[in-house]
Amino acid sequence: MRGENVTKVSAFILVGFPTAPVLQYVLFLLFLVMYLFVLVENLAIILTVWSSNPLHRPMYYFLCSMSFLEIWYVSDIIPKMLDGFLLQQKCISFTECMTQLYFFSSLVCTECVLLASMAYDHYVAICHPLHYAVIMSTGLCVQLMGFSFASGFTVSMIKVYFISSATFCGSNILNHFFCDISPILKLACTDFSTAELVDFILAFVILVFPLMATVLSYAHIVLAVLRIPSSTGRWRAFSTCASHLTVVTIFYMAMIFMYVRPQAIDSRSSNKLISAVYTVLTPIINPLIYCLRNKEFKDALKNFVA
Repeated sequence: MRGENVTKVSAFILVGFPTAPVLQYVLFLLFLVMYLFVLVENLAIILTVWSSNPLHRPMYYFLCSMSFLEIWYVSDIIPKMLDGFLLQQKCISFTECMTQLYFFSSLVCTECVLLASMAYDHYVAICHPLHYAVIMSTGLCVQLMGFSFASGFTVSMIKVYFISSATFCGSNILNHFFCDISPILKLACTDFSTAELVDFILAFVILVFPLMATVLSYAHIVLAVLRIPSSTGRWRAFSTCASHLTVVTIFYMAMIFMYVRPQAIDSRSSNKLISAVYTVLTPIINPLIYCLRNKEFKDALKNFVA
């Protein structure tokens, strides 16, 4: 670019899902219904736990944090998608794009640490049941939730700072439906190796260390469960962790598929569809996984609705 006039990009155009106009309205209605469903089910979880004294325990405090995170998560992405479907407002300013990226990245990083904290809660409940109330006090629970959010938002702040410091010029067509790291960096016209290295290191730290903590927790849980003499007792202990383990598996499979594999997000629409499934469908499924198998919560929900 030496010796040429370079116009820096001040806004991006989100390609989204190019389809016929009629299908755009269909997609608008579909994502609107899913968005409202996510809001209703997660608000129901938060209000049920808040209003039911028997649910004032660490397990349900973590569940409330997860529901709050899911509401914030979809609200960061879907409204702009709906705007694009209905009004064809696909332009997003550089500042808005970096803000969306910051909150998206922060919430994903927070979920990593929060899932590890929930795994530790299960570990204490199964491996040290007699000391559970002492170890998993309300104070420790609040500290773990606070650490999850603080670490997630701090890591994301560093990542977005380096990404936003890159120079963007030439094309401003962002081949995605929201501002994600890979498609943004593809538009940089200067050397962004530092931003990529920082992103890789921080992603490794925030993904791998919580995953290791989760794996170690479940390794101890499996050993403890295998020592239970009765098959009924073993099944009851395993079923306690089944919901959380399912959510952890879905989360890390999605992260690995979207970001760890080569060419994680390219020009193919199939990858955008997979991202849409993760960013919209997963927040719908997670509360159902946690709550449908939990009789105590279902009873509390019936009392709250009644």
